[in-house]
Amino acid sequence: MAPDLTSDITFFISAFTAIFSIVNPVTGVMTFISVTSNMNQADKRHVAERSVSIACVMAIIFAISGGLILRFFDITTDSLRIAGGILLFLVAMDMLFARITRESITSEELSDAVHRENISVFPMAMPMLTGPGAITTIILFMERAEHIDLKLMVIFAILVTFAITFLIFWFSDYFNKVVGVTGTLLLTRLMGLFLAAIAVTFISNGIKGMFLS
Repeated sequence: MAPDLTSDITFFISAFTAIFSIVNPVTGVMTFISVTSNMNQADKRHVAERSVSIACVMAIIFAISGGLILRFFDITTDSLRIAGGILLFLVAMDMLFARITRESITSEELSDAVHRENISVFPMAMPMLTGPGAITTIILFMERAEHIDLKLMVIFAILVTFAITFLIFWFSDYFNKVVGVTGTLLLTRLMGLFLAAIAVTFISNGIKGMFLS
């Protein structure tokens, strides 16, 4: 039986919404602006290219190897759904109330990052873009994908997310001027709302799956 195209598109939209919300480039660009404030335009663009590329590659690696990791540690998908859903819900609450996310970096680490040569790896690629929440979300969607077409949809959602992230970082100065602090907070809260709803779905499906098994 041929895959349902409508169902595939719906799955892609769901995966993209979740991954984009947890990667949250809108908040990430503010950190990017902070840690590259003393750089010239060429260096900023180099950091943007490298940080987004590294984060994207890490996300794809976990997407491909996530199932093996779960089996190695004998973790069931339902257990990961519940644990991941709780983690995502906590992150979503931080986004909704405009707090520093629990999986993000501390102010001390952010200050220290300015003096690091390789800020594209830390703090930008990890944990700012591809942190525990993003990794968990990607693994869960890959486990939900029942056939190869849906798994490719998840990979495509990752690529689209980081392509948009790269554009936001590339035009970070312009983005900051247009959107501003108020716009950033508004978009962050909106993505937090989407993420909270997705987290509740993960938790409820995990509990349902555990009872059925």
